[in-house]
Amino acid sequence: MSELVIAIDGPVGSGKSTVARRVAEVLGYVYLDSGAMYRAVAWKALRNHVPLDSEEELQAMAGASRIDLLSTDDSFRVLVDGADVTDEIRSAAVAQAASKVAVIAGVRTVLVKEQRRAARGGGVVMEGRDIGTVVFPDAGLKIFLEASVEVRAERRRLEHAQKGECLELSEVLEEVRQRDRRDRERAVSPLVRAHDAVLVDNTAMNAEETARLIVLLARERDGAKAAVRKV
Repeated sequence: MSELVIAIDGPVGSGKSTVARRVAEVLGYVYLDSGAMYRAVAWKALRNHVPLDSEEELQAMAGASRIDLLSTDDSFRVLVDGADVTDEIRSAAVAQAASKVAVIAGVRTVLVKEQRRAARGGGVVMEGRDIGTVVFPDAGLKIFLEASVEVRAERRRLEHAQKGECLELSEVLEEVRQRDRRDRERAVSPLVRAHDAVLVDNTAMNAEETARLIVLLARERDGAKAAVRKV
C-alpha cells in the first residue's frame, strides 16, 4: 500500500482522535493530532497569562514555541519547549481556550506550516477541523466525521468523567453547541466538509467500527490509484 495522507475532520465529540489513532495503527501510519498543537499554544498562553484576545502576542508566542508531537505504537505525547504537557492540555479550561486561539489567523499560519512539515512524505493520519480543506486540500483520502449533538455531548461527558471532572450532561451539551458555533462560524478556516470528503456519520457506530470503515476506504482509494498508474 502506498503512503497516503488521510485527513479526518469533524466537530467536537465526533471521535476524530480515537478513530484516527486506530486507523494509523491498522495501516502502520503515523498519527498526528492537529488539535493538540492548538491546545499546546492555549496551555502556554494560560500559563504565561497571555490574553486570549491579543492576536499579536499569541502569534508571537506560537512562532517562538517548539511543539513536538511524538507518536509511537502505544502512546501519543505532546511536548511544549521540551516539557511533556500531554495530560495538561486535555483539561476543559485548555479546550475552551484552544477554541479561541484557533480563530486567530496568525496562529493558524504558524501551525499549518508545522503540520505540513510533519506530514511530508505521506503515511500519516491527521485529524482536526480544517485538515482536508486548508492543511491538505490534496490529501489522498478525506473523511468528515459527524454524529448527533446529543451523542457527541455524551462522549465528551464521559471523557471529562475519566479525568475526574464530573459535569452534567446539560452543561456539556451547551459547551458542545457553543464550540460548534465557534468552529463553523469563525472567519478563518471554519469547520466545513471538503467537497470531496467522504461523510461518515458514526452516531450509531463505535470507534472500532468507524476506523474499520475508514481503513477499507483507504485501501480502496489506494487500489484505485494503483490501477490508474498501470493504465
